[in-house]
Amino acid sequence: MAKNHYQVLVIGGGTAGIMVSSQLKQANSKLKIGLIEPADTHYYQPAWTLVGANAYDYEATGKPMKSLIPNGVDWIKNYAESFQPESNQITTRNGDQYTYDFLVVAPGIKIDPTLIEGLEETLGKNGVCSNYTDPKYTWEVLKNFKGGNAVFTQPTTPIKCGGAPQKIAYLSADYFRKNNLSSKTNVVFATPGTVIFGVKPIAKTLTEVLQRYNIHFKPFYAPVKIDGNNKEITFKSTHKGDKKYTVEEGNIIGEKMEGDSTIVMPFDMLHLAPPQTAPDFVKNSPLVNDAGWVSVNIETLQHTEHANIFALGDVAALPTAKTGAAIRKQAPIVVANILKLMETSTITNMKYNGYSSCPLVTGYGKMVLAEFDYNNNFIPDPKLKQMLVFDSSKEHWRLWMLKKYILPYLYWNKMMKGQNV
Repeated sequence: MAKNHYQVLVIGGGTAGIMVSSQLKQANSKLKIGLIEPADTHYYQPAWTLVGANAYDYEATGKPMKSLIPNGVDWIKNYAESFQPESNQITTRNGDQYTYDFLVVAPGIKIDPTLIEGLEETLGKNGVCSNYTDPKYTWEVLKNFKGGNAVFTQPTTPIKCGGAPQKIAYLSADYFRKNNLSSKTNVVFATPGTVIFGVKPIAKTLTEVLQRYNIHFKPFYAPVKIDGNNKEITFKSTHKGDKKYTVEEGNIIGEKMEGDSTIVMPFDMLHLAPPQTAPDFVKNSPLVNDAGWVSVNIETLQHTEHANIFALGDVAALPTAKTGAAIRKQAPIVVANILKLMETSTITNMKYNGYSSCPLVTGYGKMVLAEFDYNNNFIPDPKLKQMLVFDSSKEHWRLWMLKKYILPYLYWNKMMKGQNV
């Protein structure tokens, strides 16, 4: 067997890539598996929300990549550059080629600030922060905030952890309240979407949270331009109705309309989720759909054209939230299908129902847990009752403990080691 040939080749050393590699090795220790990943450090990014509010240590969110790659899996420390699916081959940035029997595409998502005018130039300074890129700077901005407009927003692209842009809004509002800044602060949550959350029981609770903190909720606001030097953000209205879009008079300091659908808002603090896309080598490959995500069957995670290719995690074209919790349910299906295909010419009858989970921190010491499927049905895990949490759509301190202590422990000690949790 050629040195550069693998029974299973995995692209990506994030949550999905490590989980699939670990579970495959546990099922069959003799499998020849290669994992392509250029990074030296693997980060537990869900904790970055808490880092941005000074409720978690940033250093504790990273571990050396080499400590997580399962024993017996070859670490190919390089960038995947292009796919040649007809010949079952991958080419890396340095020109090396690797062939495979089965390919798992899980390189995660690309942060692309260039998709909002001015963002690339000002992100990480001028009070423009993002927990997605530098949560330590978010905390710098938050602790130095003295009042004014604190604006929180998100892009029109899909993003990983769709609830993250509002979690930091709630934590910041709670911080302002604890530090007697609420009376001189406008907290704004602006979203291109139409609702605060797509799962009804969760939306009901979050509406109460918005009211408690007196947060100005602005639906139909899509960020299109950021002027960091002048501390202004420009939104375009995504409202599709006939009614002319207007800004409520006197609602936000300095907010003004420019034309029928452009809104300019000054800020003293701006937190946003940057626009996100599939990595370029994926976007420019023959594996994607028209929107640029890897085209898979949404229940089996098998590629729609190449039966020996699977994709999961943020890069897969799945109509559900891009979260680590979703990967927890996706990985066992990918693993089972690959193992079955090795023995037969068919996959299993396992079906992914679109499960995802969003731990929505609503203040220091409080959280709700949104668990849902493709149809936005609220499907809480029965195990929560063991934690004495009987309605996870309501705020609870035990859910905060789950977020801060239990989930990171399960991640590093169970999920990364291939155990189902």
